[in-house]
Amino acid sequence: MAIATLPRTTGRRTSARRIEPMFYFLLVPTLIIFTLAITVPAVMGIVLSFTNSVGFGTFRFVGFTNYIAAFSDPAILQAYGFTFLFAAITVIVVNVLAFLLAIALTAKIRGRTALRTAFVVPMVISGIVIAYVFSYLFGTSLPALATSIGFAPLEQSMLADPNLALVALVIVAAWQAIPGALLIYIAGLLSIPSEVYEAASLDGATGWRQLRSITVPLTAGYIVINVILGFKGFLNVYDIIVGLTNGGPGTATVSVAMSIFNGFGNGDYAYQMANATIFFVIAVIIALLQLRFTRGKAQF
Repeated sequence: MAIATLPRTTGRRTSARRIEPMFYFLLVPTLIIFTLAITVPAVMGIVLSFTNSVGFGTFRFVGFTNYIAAFSDPAILQAYGFTFLFAAITVIVVNVLAFLLAIALTAKIRGRTALRTAFVVPMVISGIVIAYVFSYLFGTSLPALATSIGFAPLEQSMLADPNLALVALVIVAAWQAIPGALLIYIAGLLSIPSEVYEAASLDGATGWRQLRSITVPLTAGYIVINVILGFKGFLNVYDIIVGLTNGGPGTATVSVAMSIFNGFGNGDYAYQMANATIFFVIAVIIALLQLRFTRGKAQF
């Protein structure tokens, strides 16, 4: 009768992988700073959103009173409506123009490298500087030009018209955001093998057919990334609005971020912390959606 024998062990323990001290030297200070600057204030803010705090002094817990009031506050609801409308329109404008520019700047034209450099310049300029420059253009140069040619709708500043202020904000935000999306689209277009287009040309595919059947499907991942990242970014719009309209005319262009910051200085600290917490939850949901669309593995 054969007896099965187990393989002999050497008695050695597998040594743990040694971690370099430099790893802790770089990690620990960063982790401490992040915790003190981001995590702790965020947790404290969420806790204070359940109180009647005005930002200093004593306070008492009031439960979900601030959240209930926020969901029924017309000013906050208007701010959310404006912010989401602004984000949706700007995302569409930015991605359509950036995609078309990327196609043009990857074509076989002279000076495309210099043109790519010129188009990314707005990305490195501060948003508040851009806002002040365009504020002068919308308030002075454009009305003067409209008056000289007799175009009545633009003879006054777009920023003073509730119906045109949103258009002005979209123009400025798109002007600043297009370069970032453009770079991503250029990377996506350059990743498509040229042999694919050559084969399509031999089969008689027109430029429009190649765009619809080859370019768009093969860059779909880049489109999704740009759309979701852009939407998340435009939800946080603040500096451009402050520099252009400061929330006006009236309260027509007050964003969520602006309503939160303004509330902190008006004694509505706990109330606006509840607003900020709601906004944070929305941002997390959008981040999960991004993970779902880009990786296809996120579970809800």
